[in-house]
Amino acid sequence: MKQDQSSGKLYLIPSLLDEEAVESIPAYLIDAIKKCSLLLVEQPKTTRRFLKKIWKAIVIDDYQWLEIAEGGESVKKQMLQALSEGKDVGILSEAGCPGIADPGQLLVKAAQLKGYTVVPLVGPNSIILALMASGMNGQQFSFYGYLPIDAVERKKKIKELENASIKTGGTQIFIETPYRNQAMLADLIQTCNPQTLLCVAADITGKNESIITRTISDWKKNTESYHKRPAIFLIQAAI
Repeated sequence: MKQDQSSGKLYLIPSLLDEEAVESIPAYLIDAIKKCSLLLVEQPKTTRRFLKKIWKAIVIDDYQWLEIAEGGESVKKQMLQALSEGKDVGILSEAGCPGIADPGQLLVKAAQLKGYTVVPLVGPNSIILALMASGMNGQQFSFYGYLPIDAVERKKKIKELENASIKTGGTQIFIETPYRNQAMLADLIQTCNPQTLLCVAADITGKNESIITRTISDWKKNTESYHKRPAIFLIQAAI
């Protein structure tokens, strides 16, 4: 179902991974923001601060703001109504790119199924940046989001991911809540084979950015501290 040319467009607008890394945001995002009349966001307060940082002249009250998590079907309905009226709409993630490990995906799906034009814009994404810098297989990879909180279940899942990598040669990517990073690192070291590669990418685009790939055996000798640092983990079994 294709809409006519008078329909609005849905812009997927990336935000910062690190609040000081303004240079990681391309200037052309401002042009897209200027076109929008409705902005769908996770946290209005932090999004307004971000927009003020990249475009000091923005008039916040010129936009209608809707909070994604609180609105549910109501937000989806208002978005589709705006698009049908020819208004451009923007979705902003709390960090990184909308639709990638992000609740905005459901709104994008609704717009696609109604035939509206969806415009993804370039910006920082921790999954892709970590994979690029890891030296691991970029031809075949999978992202799993958060692993189980329970330690036993988490180790079981880690082993499943490692076994999948053994079979396919692919890279397995996942994340953890920052205050549980050290527990994740310890479980990876205890669970994976000595020659499995592990990359930990922390504070991506920030001044303390650290992206390190080592074998599990080398991680045992040279552990780092990732406590309360935004991080992403990647493993690839030895080939």
